[in-house]
Amino acid sequence: MKNYSQERLIETVKGNLECLQKILRYNVAHQILFFRITSDLIPFASHSVMDYDWQEHFRSTFHEIGSYIRQNNMRITMHPGQYTVLNSKSQRVYENSLRELKYHVQVLDLLGLDKTAKVQTHVGGVYGQKKQSKARFIERYKGLSEEIKDRYMIENDEKSYNLQDCLDIHAETNAPIVLDVYHHECKNQGESLPQAFNLFQKTWNKDDGLPIIHYSSMKKGGNPGNHALTIDMEHFEQFLEQTKVFNFDMMMEIKDKEQSAQKGIEHLKDDPRLNNDNHSFL
Repeated sequence: MKNYSQERLIETVKGNLECLQKILRYNVAHQILFFRITSDLIPFASHSVMDYDWQEHFRSTFHEIGSYIRQNNMRITMHPGQYTVLNSKSQRVYENSLRELKYHVQVLDLLGLDKTAKVQTHVGGVYGQKKQSKARFIERYKGLSEEIKDRYMIENDEKSYNLQDCLDIHAETNAPIVLDVYHHECKNQGESLPQAFNLFQKTWNKDDGLPIIHYSSMKKGGNPGNHALTIDMEHFEQFLEQTKVFNFDMMMEIKDKEQSAQKGIEHLKDDPRLNNDNHSFL
């Protein structure tokens, strides 16, 4: 905050966008066609300190990047951080969360991407009252602008809101569900992985694009909820066998990122889903 200035902002965003362009070129060269853009792309974008029209200043650059994404048939998502809690009991946190959602949607709009480019969050807090907390999420979701609703999707987590909780929310909001495979392993209501896939895929409409899943496994020697440092090929092969009848886009949430992504792509080089539908990995 102490270092904020318009000049510093312009310099930083320019560097961030140049870095994003390099990442996207690398990904295309390595067949990684599904990518999550960092929420830090525009520093202080949702903060009251922001006093510059960065959208207009960088409009042509966003257009150029968006064109590259579309030309290469890439899939893009964004994931606001843990403090974006739509169902928070704090009015201040809720209002900040709303500004964060608006910012993320604005980035995807500036890129000129269609509704298949999504923004996701977890449902939020429980506050000792899950029923009321789910109802508060539903009420606030219904009050969102159509621009946000078009891109918003929710994800199951490993502690508070499992797949069935997300399905309950979907029934009231039509928000598509991202199935986090590892979170489902940690917290579920007895659904097998194929059963879970059958359920969550039904929450996606055609114009939302292919259903999205997050893939990881538990860090060896870690606590439940800790993501693996690198891909566990035995676990990955078991996952692929259990889901071979389903069609989806997969994002890897593994600590070594593109290293595991490239191992996954190499392993799937003969899979018709990858070859025919540009399935891709992060």
